[in-house]
Amino acid sequence: MPWSRLPTSDATGDGPEPSALAGLLDTVLAGMGAPKAEAIIQIHEGWSTVVGDELAGHAQPVAIEDGCLRVGVDSPAWASHLRWSEREIIGRLDRLVGPGVVTSVSTRIVRR
Repeated sequence: MPWSRLPTSDATGDGPEPSALAGLLDTVLAGMGAPKAEAIIQIHEGWSTVVGDELAGHAQPVAIEDGCLRVGVDSPAWASHLRWSEREIIGRLDRLVGPGVVTSVSTRIVRR
């Protein structure tokens, strides 16, 4: 069924055009200090390439806020490994999603 305007209260149908969901989502994310949805998807889908399969089995991206990628890890040892590798990880993320999207990495121990 093709899209058509619903009648307005004045029966003119002169309401605003519909907005694309992706654009609205990016606006909401920006208001929360997060990058565009496409960058979030790329980080999640490419996570094992960025950190390696072994680390990806113990650490998962949880959020990105104001350039800080928050990562949930299952032990303090993996949190330390992420901290030691932060510059390298940020460099790989720069190549994946563009420079400046992720500027720091923080970790939190999460039990699965």
